[in-house]
Amino acid sequence: MNQQRTLKAPVKTTGVGLHTGVKVELNLRPAGVDQGIRFVRTDLPGRPEVPALADFVTDTRLSTLIEQGAARVSTVEHLMSALAGLGVDNAWVEISGPEVPILDGSAAPFIFLLQSVGLVEQTRPRRYIRIIEPIEVTHGDKVARFEPYDGFRITYEGHFDHPAITATGSSVTVDFLHTSYVREVARARTFGFTSDVEYLRTQGLALGGSMDNAIVMDEFRILNADGLRYADEFLRHKILDAVGDLYLLGHPLIGSFTGIKSGHALNNQAARALWAQRGAWSWVTLDPSQPAPSSFIEPLPQTQFVF
Repeated sequence: MNQQRTLKAPVKTTGVGLHTGVKVELNLRPAGVDQGIRFVRTDLPGRPEVPALADFVTDTRLSTLIEQGAARVSTVEHLMSALAGLGVDNAWVEISGPEVPILDGSAAPFIFLLQSVGLVEQTRPRRYIRIIEPIEVTHGDKVARFEPYDGFRITYEGHFDHPAITATGSSVTVDFLHTSYVREVARARTFGFTSDVEYLRTQGLALGGSMDNAIVMDEFRILNADGLRYADEFLRHKILDAVGDLYLLGHPLIGSFTGIKSGHALNNQAARALWAQRGAWSWVTLDPSQPAPSSFIEPLPQTQFVF
């Protein structure tokens, strides 16, 4: 379990972007050791690339956008979350447009794609980022904080002024030592309000949104006929987003992350702050013969979160 992973074979899908409404083809391909996750805009001259790293994030309005030169790709967080959830270290993400397809609004379709072709261990060990000192960034009453922890754990506290959300609670903690990412997080969908749709579309956002790819609410209730997938699906989607945003560090974490009203912007600020505080973290590389921490021991065929 200490080795890097990539896909066994290419796999592709098509869909529309949540915000752009543009139909794209997405092709996930195996990559070599120490390659990381790299996006390729196949529709642009020269097939420009952008690494999936926090330093390349240039926009966080309702999604995470990465950009380098002519290559820009938005709404990367759900796919990055799925790659993190299955422990994929190295992959090419070839995309024929400006935004990752939203599919059903969660990470579950990406999990299905990855599992359909399988993963393979590679010849070099994974490098983990171990948190050794607390790091916190704030913006008003919003907080994003890293703390030492022997495993990987995320807490999200949100306070939404809507009866459908407040009824499901305001805080959730997922400790991946005991909780399966695939079962308990991956299916949580993004959400939005009918009252915001008209404004968002004037800003060029939510052009591809519908009840097929989001939880939609009016002033009082959830409009989706099938209801919620989890009792606290709103908060679990925030954790799904955080997993994807934090995987833009380029390596899995050993530590705890707490977000209080945080979103993509503060998640990215926290990741950048962590990189800048070199004394707050250390590299950990586990020899293949060395026992991994108890939360990182799932064998390759399993779908448990493997950070």
